[in-house]
Amino acid sequence: MKIVHILNGDSLKEQFPKTIAGDILVARECLVDGEVKSDSLEELFQVRAEFLFEAYDLPTEEYKVQTIDEFEKIKNIPTESEIYLWFEDDLFCQVNFWFVCYLLNQFTENCNIYLIRPEVHSPYGFAALNQHELEQIFEKRKRIDNLDKLASLWSSYKKGDLDQLVNIGEGLRIEFPFISDAIQAHLDRVPTHDNPGRPTLALQEIMKELDTVEFAPVFKEFNQRESIYGFGDLQVKRLFDEIVNG
Repeated sequence: MKIVHILNGDSLKEQFPKTIAGDILVARECLVDGEVKSDSLEELFQVRAEFLFEAYDLPTEEYKVQTIDEFEKIKNIPTESEIYLWFEDDLFCQVNFWFVCYLLNQFTENCNIYLIRPEVHSPYGFAALNQHELEQIFEKRKRIDNLDKLASLWSSYKKGDLDQLVNIGEGLRIEFPFISDAIQAHLDRVPTHDNPGRPTLALQEIMKELDTVEFAPVFKEFNQRESIYGFGDLQVKRLFDEIVNG
């Protein structure tokens, strides 16, 4: 039986306890940021490569090696493997989690799949835990028996079907209550004709309160107030620059 751990980010890989056996794969994406509408995985990866190059100057070949190849490994996990998904509650992690569940639902068979997450949501997530604490939450892993429903979250998110996304989240609320919070954060960030979305409004408020256009203190405060988004400095800097540049 093969044991596979799928982590949301390299920082957790660096601190992953050596006492926990298994291969490690990393979901190196930020699907919460940018275009995802597509009709196939091939088209999705092309759309993502183009967006990440345009927005963050990420070379296409680097995206292929660091991200696409890792997802291909997820697709090729053998039958009857034991799979552990290490993802946090924020929207950034959740969207990646939904996509990984979609891949597993499509390409794996008869696997035992579990979710490991910090017991308390915070801006620091797994990074706030030492190796002993990571071992402890691993022991409290939760078995996933409704992979198809979790996978359908990705399908709804990709299509931009907000009503369906909310309905699926409500159906999962008893077992995974944190999902509805992430979905609400996504709804709140969708711009309308008179509202640029919650993250931008929060940044504008913070910049006004701190009376600064310096990014570092604004980013720090944003992470404290809006940890539900889980945005990294790159995502926040894009929004910040849009505000500063009018």
